[in-house]
Amino acid sequence: MTAPDAPAIVLLGPHAMATATRAAAALPGALIHGPAGHDVAADVPFAHATAHLRGLFAAGTPIVGICAAGILIRALAPLLSDKTTEPPVVALAEDGRHAVPLLGGHRGANRLAQRLAEALGGTAALTTASEVRLGFALDDPPAGWRLGAGSDVKGVSAALLAGEPVALALEAGRADWLQQGAARFSDGAPMAIRVTDRAETGGAGVVLLHPAVLAVGVGCERGAEAEELIGLIERTLAAAGASAAAVACLATLDFKADEPAVRAAEAHFAWPVRFFDAPALESETPRLAAPSEAVFRAVGCHGVAEAAALACAGPEAALIAPKARSARATCALARAPDVIAPAEHGRGRGRLAIVGIGPGAPAWRTPDASAAIAGASDLVGYKLYLDLLGAAAAGKARHGHAMGQEEQRAQAALALAAEGRRVALISSGDAGVYGMAALVFELLAETGPPAQRALEITVHPGLSALQAAAARAGAPIGHDFCAISLSDLLTPWPMIERRLQAAAEADFVVALYNPASAARRAPLAGAIEILRRHRPAACPVVVARNLGRAGETVATLPLQEFSTEAVDMLTLLIVGNSDSRTLERAGGGHWVFAPRGYRVGRKEGAA
Repeated sequence: MTAPDAPAIVLLGPHAMATATRAAAALPGALIHGPAGHDVAADVPFAHATAHLRGLFAAGTPIVGICAAGILIRALAPLLSDKTTEPPVVALAEDGRHAVPLLGGHRGANRLAQRLAEALGGTAALTTASEVRLGFALDDPPAGWRLGAGSDVKGVSAALLAGEPVALALEAGRADWLQQGAARFSDGAPMAIRVTDRAETGGAGVVLLHPAVLAVGVGCERGAEAEELIGLIERTLAAAGASAAAVACLATLDFKADEPAVRAAEAHFAWPVRFFDAPALESETPRLAAPSEAVFRAVGCHGVAEAAALACAGPEAALIAPKARSARATCALARAPDVIAPAEHGRGRGRLAIVGIGPGAPAWRTPDASAAIAGASDLVGYKLYLDLLGAAAAGKARHGHAMGQEEQRAQAALALAAEGRRVALISSGDAGVYGMAALVFELLAETGPPAQRALEITVHPGLSALQAAAARAGAPIGHDFCAISLSDLLTPWPMIERRLQAAAEADFVVALYNPASAARRAPLAGAIEILRRHRPAACPVVVARNLGRAGETVATLPLQEFSTEAVDMLTLLIVGNSDSRTLERAGGGHWVFAPRGYRVGRKEGAA
């Protein structure tokens, strides 16, 4: 697909959830979108279906709508303008038996429908002439194939459909997907499909197809300039007459995983990078054009660039560009007999997403967090947090840990990601607010080996317990506030006490995290005593427990009446300041808010 690969699976009610879950499992990275407040545990909740569908379509997101085709047609019809830019849209029957590409057939919708049909045991209702009559579409080639610049897709496709002679020139790779269809090819015909790894441009009557049969192997000195390595790769391709569109991957020694120049080349060319250890590269020595004893003494193999290219291209590959050198880098090029599947060779650059999932309710999970979870192969976290993911954890390897094993969780996530996996480390609330993010970076700073420091690490914010409690209570943090953890397991009580004293004297609204456990009651009692010395007796205290989960309770009471008895580790407290106020709710209870001074400012301005 030329549109983003991960589709939005949109359902309109709970009856479609089983099919949506199965569909999501078959489409890596797919997120389930469902109506908010309708008993649907969707990754992305929405309020209005038509507006949501139009937003997805306008953003170029592929859509799988588990609903009647007519619903999608009526919703998207006003947006239709240019079929060359519109994303794929597929209507999927609620029972999964029929997948109908409605839009973007040659931009991925047909293949999307076929993948769904295969996974769900249904039928893909294809209607585009190329797929129906030829069995393929030139402008939507399979994975590992790219359409060359200047290709006359319309002219050549029309000729094939009309039964006119078209030549097929195979210069690289195998084109079984073309030859096994209904098309008939004739040598010497005026129109042609050329399958090549050469750097060429198509033209009238010519379609160029580039199979990803090339592997680029590189090596470089520590600290080599990115521009030098990128320039060397470009010169090596040009000297070999090879097309960058035919390159499947970039390959190198795993010791270079954290090398800035390698990372820059990976980003510049948008090729996946594959890493090999020294023994794997050493096994390629008999095939090297220029083995080096000096390289062997330095890194444990007789070559890096040539060996990495050959290792990634496979046992039947051959060097087409032996090692080329610049001042501090090397590059080589190998060709495989067929399309290279990079994931089958070496290991990729691992990814670690540190994800805050909010208090637990799916509706409070951000789309960004849901996307990070959907894109992961492995989930690491406290067992309860993994359970809270529900359907979002389906089909993924789970690595659950007990409460109190935070360091083990972080180490496990780093180790799994260093193996080349896509890992999501799950935190409740926000991963950066008393969550796992700081611990991961602390471990990397202290002991992280090169393979871990080379990871692609992202942090995905979540709704913090503080924000959730404040929203339930009204606006208690509408003015200056701070958060203090009362856990003295990692922070000595004298330091916590100093922070509490400073916050109390400065008249901050104070959120108290980790207020008490069965064995740890004294810090909370000490905190309340400090705050009582600096707060009026009527100062409101918000006591929020199990936010976003079954058994949620949120209560408000004056500081003078507050008791520590019912507080535990599932509780978060917000203690107001001297200006905090309460307002009776229509249905009972009170709202809490901290005036910011707008009303005072307005009166002063009017004066």
